[in-house]
Amino acid sequence: MRMIHPLADVQSSSIGKNTRIWQFVVILPRARIGADCNVCSHCFIENDVLVGDRVTIKNGVQLWDGLRVADDVFIGPNVTFTNDRYPRSREYPDRFAITVIEAGASIGAGAVILPGLVIGCGAMVGAGAVVTHDVPPRALVLGNPARVVRRLEEPEEGA
Repeated sequence: MRMIHPLADVQSSSIGKNTRIWQFVVILPRARIGADCNVCSHCFIENDVLVGDRVTIKNGVQLWDGLRVADDVFIGPNVTFTNDRYPRSREYPDRFAITVIEAGASIGAGAVILPGLVIGCGAMVGAGAVVTHDVPPRALVLGNPARVVRRLEEPEEGA
């Protein structure tokens, strides 16, 4: 059973089964949100956004037009997505860049994701990273600009 907090403004009718939407969330009419998702408070989701199943979107995240989020993705608090490389006031592109977050990826708190990128399957973006290039599958990226520090298949040092 879906749960939509009475203080949320959910204009979309495309919200999956067992999805929870908390207070002060705004979801525009053409957004599509999958099943078993958790959209925490103070989030904003634009029209041309697709969110898969079992996605967690923590507090303070805005999902702008052109974002595609696959299944089992974690988006940490205050992650910033962008969709226009050269934004100007009152000037809009014909189309916004498509950014893809592939299945099982995790994005740490406060990370910034530039437009038009792909974050690969099972990848992890560290907290505060500024992602300026595609992230390979199962890579851990950290820093500004974000760089691959290791593949997640590799064992941790000392393990």
